[in-house]
Amino acid sequence: MCSSDLDRVRREVDEGGIVSCQFAFGFEGEVIAHETYGDATNDTRYVMFSATKVFVASVVWQLIAEGKLDPALPVTTWFPEFGANDKEAITLEQVMLHVSGFPYAPLGPPRWADRAARREAMAGWRLNWAPGTRYEYHPTAAHWVLAELIDLVTGGDYRDELERRVTGPLGLGRVLGIAEADQQNIARLQIVGEPATPDELEATFGIRELPAGEVNDAVLLGFNDPANRAVGVPGGGGIARADQIVRFYQSDRKSTRL
Repeated sequence: MCSSDLDRVRREVDEGGIVSCQFAFGFEGEVIAHETYGDATNDTRYVMFSATKVFVASVVWQLIAEGKLDPALPVTTWFPEFGANDKEAITLEQVMLHVSGFPYAPLGPPRWADRAARREAMAGWRLNWAPGTRYEYHPTAAHWVLAELIDLVTGGDYRDELERRVTGPLGLGRVLGIAEADQQNIARLQIVGEPATPDELEATFGIRELPAGEVNDAVLLGFNDPANRAVGVPGGGGIARADQIVRFYQSDRKSTRL
């Protein structure tokens, strides 16, 4: 990382664009830089949001390698109830590739804290478009399905399986489903600045209004709630430091079976 990158990080904090910023840089299996600026320290943990997805997917990759899951098979192979409302042909591969057709499927608090309620919600989901016909990012829905499949084929809990199989062996500890008693040093999410104007959105994205969806300020700020942090939302509720994320990507894949 060059000095201009560090200057940019400091400037974002000093000018009030962000409250704090933590970064880490890895090379050849080592974390060679880990710094924090603003209202935080190197011990501060942050909600990872969608960076959580690859951690959960790493457990699925292991289960595929072990023959417990097959990406070509329908999700109903392991989770029959999921097939309701024309979802019976959706494959595991389609779920992992965000082409499964239910990007807006609802599942939030308090139902997401109870496995039986999650299963009922997933069975009731309806398609937005035919599976496999288009790509659209699934902010959280797809990874709830992956979490349930992990539970089903291991007989365990996806949060525990992630720690047991991946983050524990890497020395990273628990990053998903953090008990309320263990939530010290987690940065509190804050909204900074004013919403972009239609002209600013058009200049940046070519649209004058952001599409409505499940990812909004209220949902994101909901991860300040200790109960929501404890749930371990598999598509966006992971909690970690920057150096933990770097160490995950710098891991020795042979020794950890990733």
